[in-house]
Amino acid sequence: MGQSLSKVYMHIIFSTKKHYPFIDDSIENALFEYIGGICKNLHCNPIRVGVFKDHVHILCLLSKQITQIKILEEIKKCSSKWIKSKGSAYSNFYWQDGYGIFSVNPSQLKVVSDYINSQRSHHAKQSFKDELRIFLSKYNIDFDERYIWD
Repeated sequence: MGQSLSKVYMHIIFSTKKHYPFIDDSIENALFEYIGGICKNLHCNPIRVGVFKDHVHILCLLSKQITQIKILEEIKKCSSKWIKSKGSAYSNFYWQDGYGIFSVNPSQLKVVSDYINSQRSHHAKQSFKDELRIFLSKYNIDFDERYIWD
């Protein structure tokens, strides 16, 4: 093939360190926009960004010019610095080391986008830990509970 073509949608999930609920109403919307801007700068067009108290969901198109680990590294590094600049209440903010990245079928973009939009109501019924366990099971990912949370 004479041309390199790629269209890989991904759903990224990661949490705050020790699942501390740092992400409050005062920074939530600005954090959506900030993370979306990081994705755009990396040529990974964001489709939906959502946060809920202790974790983030990002639905974006992976650029063929960047690796998965590099986009995660940049999002976490830049957004962590940004959050810490928002006042003394956030001075101890850190993201958890780990993350989940899941491929998304283009026919399911609306479903995933709607899911990310409904995080507030979704987490009134289900914890983040239960949510992540379901994702890991759905994607047949083996994991060890001793190491996955912090």
